[in-house]
Amino acid sequence: MRKESYAVEGMTCASCALTVEKALGKLEGIQQVHVNLANETVSIDYDENLLSFADMEATVEKAGYHLARDVKTETFDIEGMTCATCALTVEKAVGKLPGVDTSNVNLATEKLTVSYDTQNLYPSQIIEAVNKAGYKALSLASQEVAPAEDRQEKQIKNFWTRFIWSTVFTLPLLYIAMGPMVPWGGLPLPGFLDPAHELVTYALTQLIFTLPVVYLGRSFYVRGFKNLMARHPNMDSLIAIGTSAALIQGLAMTILLAMGKVGVHHGGHPELYFESAAVILTLITLGKYMEHVSKGRTSQAIKQLMGLAPKTARVIRNSKEIQLPLEQVLVGDLLLVKPGEKIPVDGQVVEGRSTVDESMLTGESLPVLKEEGSSVVGASINKNGSFTFRASKVGKDTTLSQIIQLVQEAQGSKAPIAKLADQVSAVFVPIVMGLALLSGLAWFVLGQESWIFSLSILISVLVIACPCALGLATPTAIMVGTGKGAEYGVLIKSGDALEEAKKIQTIVFDKTGTITEGKPVVTDLLVATDVAEDELLRLAVAAEQGSEHPLGEAIVESAKNRKLDLPKATDFTTISGFGIVAKIEDENIYLGNNKWMQEQSIDLEEFEGQAQALATQGKTPMYVGKKGQLLGIIAVADTIKESSLEAIAKLQKMGIETIMLTGDNELTAQAIAQQVGIDRVLSEVLPEDKAREVKNLQAAGRHVAMVGDGINDAPALAQAHIGMAIGNGTDVAIESADIVLMHNKLTDVATAIQLSRATIRNIQQNLFWAFAYNVIGIPIAMGLLHVFGGPLLDPMFAGAAMSLSSVSVLINALRLKGFKPE
Repeated sequence: MRKESYAVEGMTCASCALTVEKALGKLEGIQQVHVNLANETVSIDYDENLLSFADMEATVEKAGYHLARDVKTETFDIEGMTCATCALTVEKAVGKLPGVDTSNVNLATEKLTVSYDTQNLYPSQIIEAVNKAGYKALSLASQEVAPAEDRQEKQIKNFWTRFIWSTVFTLPLLYIAMGPMVPWGGLPLPGFLDPAHELVTYALTQLIFTLPVVYLGRSFYVRGFKNLMARHPNMDSLIAIGTSAALIQGLAMTILLAMGKVGVHHGGHPELYFESAAVILTLITLGKYMEHVSKGRTSQAIKQLMGLAPKTARVIRNSKEIQLPLEQVLVGDLLLVKPGEKIPVDGQVVEGRSTVDESMLTGESLPVLKEEGSSVVGASINKNGSFTFRASKVGKDTTLSQIIQLVQEAQGSKAPIAKLADQVSAVFVPIVMGLALLSGLAWFVLGQESWIFSLSILISVLVIACPCALGLATPTAIMVGTGKGAEYGVLIKSGDALEEAKKIQTIVFDKTGTITEGKPVVTDLLVATDVAEDELLRLAVAAEQGSEHPLGEAIVESAKNRKLDLPKATDFTTISGFGIVAKIEDENIYLGNNKWMQEQSIDLEEFEGQAQALATQGKTPMYVGKKGQLLGIIAVADTIKESSLEAIAKLQKMGIETIMLTGDNELTAQAIAQQVGIDRVLSEVLPEDKAREVKNLQAAGRHVAMVGDGINDAPALAQAHIGMAIGNGTDVAIESADIVLMHNKLTDVATAIQLSRATIRNIQQNLFWAFAYNVIGIPIAMGLLHVFGGPLLDPMFAGAAMSLSSVSVLINALRLKGFKPE
């Protein structure tokens, strides 16, 4: 049962409160309901297995009120996790708290992401729940990313130091323990260590070398037994039990040797197993070191992005130029940027002129001219001039910080494919412990083997089992995949989006600003026999200067370089759906479509064929005329992006259907589609109907992606299985999308899908090897090969195999760093 409180909106009297109570009380799973009219809240005891918030919300809505809650998503660093079982333990501990919507732990990033109702839960309660589960949580709300990176570096150094010192003690221990076993007389040992005559000294010397290794690996025992006592056994528990069994056996044998109860065993030496415990701990420490190094490499994309921003800024305050740390820059500050320097934050230029390299954001190698009024982006590089700009976005609000946040959120998310690994990990350790005990007893009771032999089997099974490989299989590939996407300007927001993109069968493209540049330009000038081009353009520009229509702006822009002497236009009037009229030099000048010309009794026969040809090329012919005379045609078109044709060809080669969705007339839409090679056109679609068209495609059984850039594309982006927003599009479109294409290139659509396919293939490989390793390794450790006369797996080799399994998964994930779009 769960108990939660929610705000109820719309209640005005006791009757309202009673209505809400009765409506909720009828639901199956509700144990108790109490409405507090004064606070406008409702407290509910309910069975979470029978009832969800959505059910209760719908019930209250039907009653005429609104059930509200303030859901917040927060991320915490988690310390102390070593395997997938640890991650699941934390997830479950937090997931049981009242008010928690989702609880997701990423083992690779060692982060917990929680969505919770702030009316029912506080961050301190989440931290407390994690601490009670045996781990430590640190809220990221009060710290930057850097401390987490510092902790990772500290962990790497710690494991390396532990490994070096463990090796210093383990190598002589191995020499002493294994020396007598070497064929052809064994390795030479000092007389006081001769196991044939100095048994007690021989055993005590091994114990002396083993104890420092145990001390260096004490964290395995602390966490392992702590989790075991809390009934959440993890990988550390397996290591702790396995090596403890070897240590206890060695200690017991040493005591018996000292008491004279036992002597030399077969091979001329006693069965002590000290060397097994030490070697296992040393090899696992090495494995942990390699694992953390590999984890660090998977998150290099974040480090590279963070390294783009400068550490300081040159700020002008009180007419003085001062150098400040980046975090002290405020919105509204004036900042000076000199040649070769990185721009610290986002803002607008107020003085000066320069060119700026924005390739980190746009992917374009050519510098962009910046002058008064231009926007600049933090982390871009000033090339050859100085300028002053006013900060508009600082700290976590800058474009670079938003990109980093998107990548971090994606790296911390889970793909649906990870569910199988989670289900196995939840029962993995208890099953392994059971198998270890059963196999040891079976060899002792049924196989009539010695208790030393049975103990060796038990230790091998415990040590070879590796839940780490299962836990790392998915998140490491997602981390590398999303990081690689960021390098190519493809920001994938979640593991869900990464996996879903692989399934895409149909891609729907918006036209304006997506396939085309979104900025109309003049493409053709056709003039009457007695009219000069400059005269036609002079009159058109003079008339259009009062217009805000994109086509009119294109005409004005085209005349800027001609230095025309523009007459003054008066009595400007726009006729919606037709065109404009303006008085120029005491004569009415008309600009617009053919219907507008016909309204003015202007004959179009001279240019009728040419106008039709322009329209079939996807251009919009704008007629210019005056009383009874056609002066000419100015053709305006929204030019196609250079990348559009290549992008469509790539997608079709990948077997993906391409569709263009536009509000334009069918003739223009077909012309554009033909130029880029699109399969199918849905034209004259109103903005509010775009989402419905996407839904119709989904209803036909297609996995659909929508690519757009405008506010009117947002519903369709949200409706599609995958929404892809062009990076220079509106904030609403980017917010609604699952994938953001920062470089404004349609070829990145194919890159996103290819990257999705490569990442999911990598995850599948990782999961296969993780499962296969355990399926093969555990039976061998149980003595399956020995039953048929084969070798018995030594606990030391089991420890080495376990360490290498996690590292192999990480190395396979790192192969994604070599991904290149086709």
